[in-house]
Amino acid sequence: MVLKVEISRRKFEHTELGVLFFLNAAAIGMWNVPLANVLRANGYEEIVPYAYACSGISAFISPMIIGALADQRISPTRLVRWLAVTTGGFLALSFYGIGAQWSAGWVLGALQLQSLCVAPVFGLTTAIVMGRLKDPAREFGPIRAWATLGWMAAGVFVSWVLRADTTVASGYAAAATWVLSACSTFLLPEVPLVEVKARRTWSDIFGLEALSLFATREHRVVFLTAGLFAIPMAAFYPYTPMQLKDLGVTHAAAAMSLGQVSELVAMFAMGRILARVPLKGIFLAGIGFGILRYILCGLNDKNWLLVGVGLHGFAFAFYFITAQIYLEERVPSRLRARAQALLSVMIGGFGSLFGYLGNGWWKKVNTFGGQTNWSCFWLGLAVLMVGVLVFFAMNYRNEKPGRAVANG
Repeated sequence: MVLKVEISRRKFEHTELGVLFFLNAAAIGMWNVPLANVLRANGYEEIVPYAYACSGISAFISPMIIGALADQRISPTRLVRWLAVTTGGFLALSFYGIGAQWSAGWVLGALQLQSLCVAPVFGLTTAIVMGRLKDPAREFGPIRAWATLGWMAAGVFVSWVLRADTTVASGYAAAATWVLSACSTFLLPEVPLVEVKARRTWSDIFGLEALSLFATREHRVVFLTAGLFAIPMAAFYPYTPMQLKDLGVTHAAAAMSLGQVSELVAMFAMGRILARVPLKGIFLAGIGFGILRYILCGLNDKNWLLVGVGLHGFAFAFYFITAQIYLEERVPSRLRARAQALLSVMIGGFGSLFGYLGNGWWKKVNTFGGQTNWSCFWLGLAVLMVGVLVFFAMNYRNEKPGRAVANG
């Protein structure tokens, strides 16, 4: 009887954590995926790379500071609650500015403020979830799948319900979803602080102690590869919807949800895969799927492009989600929020900033007379991914399935 009560309690808790992931991902997916087409439709196409680069700039600043707060000062649950509210407010302001035809500078300024608030959210959410799990390698995948479902639901809602693939309604819907996310945090228990300090140094405030993780070879390679892999990956959401529209796909946001189908499959299979396949093989598979995905996009055929979109989830889950689980199992508990924040910096800061700006330049290079040479664009990025794969393969030492590295 006691065992049944415990199992029911765990399932209910997993559902609460899953709902938080669902709402956070839905809120981001509602505006992030259609943003390029919304900006294009309202006369802001020139600022598309800079609009996406706002998140890269923010990821250099806020995740480490907020991650340090979550470890040392304020409960991660409370931080997520207030960040969700402020994110929703600045997001609504950003899309109001787009609709009101503010100058490009004011629109980018509002988007930058929104980005500063949202940048730490997924890292903190991951820390909250990981802190409640007994076996992260087995339990995290199905819970993280709720975020995938949220992203898919966002695309379908924007395209088929709101019909807002090119309108500011997508941003307003996302802002309202952030408020719902903030409300959902009241259902979660407060996560205890893992390291309380009476006096904090500048290193404590900015979360710089997490940089000590680079001293371990495997940690260093995982972090660096995450940043490098994120550079070409950053082209997917700004430019795939544009290519889909050019090829006659009218509901681009819904079509982009195909990538989450494979992500769901990967999430539910993650526990078994981690138990049977060496980590190096999983990481390499993620990069390999990324290469194949861009090769298919480079064919510039609607059907092959949709197949490529469908492979996105494997690329994302097998590298980035595996990296989150890797850190949870191999980093000292007092540094885990900061470790997840550092991963966010490498992916959303270093990788995305250079990716959004560099990919924007690469698109201009391959655009003539208003028409983009999508084949050259995607195949060039695929070559860059091959370089990332070679770097990781040469520098990461293989590990047996399920083996944990000591927390030195």
